Amino acid sequence: MHSNDAQMLVLTVLATGPLHGYAINTAIEELTGRKLGPGSLYGALSRLEARELIGPAGEAGERHRTMQITDAGRDTLRVELEQMARVSQTGLRALGIAPT
Repeated sequence: MHSNDAQMLVLTVLATGPLHGYAINTAIEELTGRKLGPGSLYGALSRLEARELIGPAGEAGERHRTMQITDAGRDTLRVELEQMARVSQTGLRALGIAPT
């Protein structure tokens, strides 16, 4: 899985509300049928936090660090999902499949 894919998955599951790392990966598994490896998950979390697309939701020093999506993260997710939807619809039409 590409690192941008992992980041999109993390943003998508955090859009529903704050979660800690294990819960983020569980939500991703429910969505995709696959868990991210620890390097992919924590790398994505680190990159998203550095870009200020996610941030801590709880107190510093908590055993499980809970993360939440920021307003900038929501904007980024919306733009990326709209672009993915256009690409998906175009691809499905090219295959002769009516987009849903």
